[in-house]
Amino acid sequence: MFSEELKNYDWDETTAEIASKTDSDVRRALGKSHCDIDDFMALLSPAAEPYLETMARLSRKYTRERFGRTMSMFIPLYITNSCSNSCVYCGFHRENPMARTILTAEQIENEYKAIKQLGPFENILLVTGENPAKAGVPYLAKAIDIAKRYFSNIKIEVMPLKAEDYASLCTHGLNGVICFQETYHRENYKLYHPRGMKSIFEWRCDGFDRMGQAGVHSIGMGVLIGLEKEWRTDVVMMARHLRYLQKHYWRTKYSVNFPRMRPAQNEGFVPNCFMTDKELAQATFAMRIFDHDVDISYSTREPAFIRDNMCTLGVTTMSAGSRVNPGGYHTYPEALEQFSVSDDRNPADVAARLEALGLQPVWKDWDASFDLFGAEHSKNSSELSDSIAQNPSLQ
Repeated sequence: MFSEELKNYDWDETTAEIASKTDSDVRRALGKSHCDIDDFMALLSPAAEPYLETMARLSRKYTRERFGRTMSMFIPLYITNSCSNSCVYCGFHRENPMARTILTAEQIENEYKAIKQLGPFENILLVTGENPAKAGVPYLAKAIDIAKRYFSNIKIEVMPLKAEDYASLCTHGLNGVICFQETYHRENYKLYHPRGMKSIFEWRCDGFDRMGQAGVHSIGMGVLIGLEKEWRTDVVMMARHLRYLQKHYWRTKYSVNFPRMRPAQNEGFVPNCFMTDKELAQATFAMRIFDHDVDISYSTREPAFIRDNMCTLGVTTMSAGSRVNPGGYHTYPEALEQFSVSDDRNPADVAARLEALGLQPVWKDWDASFDLFGAEHSKNSSELSDSIAQNPSLQ
């Protein structure tokens, strides 16, 4: 299990390693066709900041070689905000005196129907709080059973489960699981998650192993940028985790995310760091250079101008039209959100912008647009330098 492997990597030592990287370390990493963790630390370090445009060019090159000019589209659906945890940064924490909702089967189906009216989505992500007593595996199985009538690719972002539970949900039609470790700082993890099942670091960290053991087709991972002051250290730990999973569960497809903390109603938590737009771009480029095949996802947490600039430079998956409250598309459109959405464009507007930038929105995994070579005939409307020029924070 990775929680044991993680004991081999000291947090402070990793932080110091990243800070010690030099200009020559960065140039050496940029000259390699395949990078290791040491190279990744160099590309993520402050020493790499002068090479941002070079990294962007490499990131775009590797993305086009692997994914063509495509952007996979998905939409999240929150089906419950009921939660037994006390995460200090989350609007859904159990001490928050808010109305709790667990959508019924009929309400879930109404949400699916409303989503299909928004766009030709085939990829849906079902999201819940952690309430295994009232919204556990049987509840998830029912939601997946209904989703199969409307969607071809079904993922969940829920509480960590047992391996046999993941396997059971796969028989119902589950295709993938997304789980954020939040932070790999073992000691501080408890400060952010003081009560509830989520307070057990090892149970959450080893959940990815259980997904792999169950044969889950797609695993998504991420750290919550803002929990730890040393965000670079967290991202390096995630990269180590990714390599571990790829070695042990090589049949599985992987994706990563860099969610920057956004305000959540009634929670009052102040992030310990704020990742700048430039730093987000650096992390994205470094990850693509480190791993040419991993999906990199940007959600509607990010503003439109960031997503528009980064969509040609490394990002391969995006959400659109997202509502981050239970029943937000039909049943309870005005309910309390988990966090503030920054890109509130509708799916049609997002798709139109992607097409204007020379990309093909892909609504299902087997779309013909995934012909990587055929996709290259689609001419990009702007060169890399123009993309960077449009966003001063990347200069």
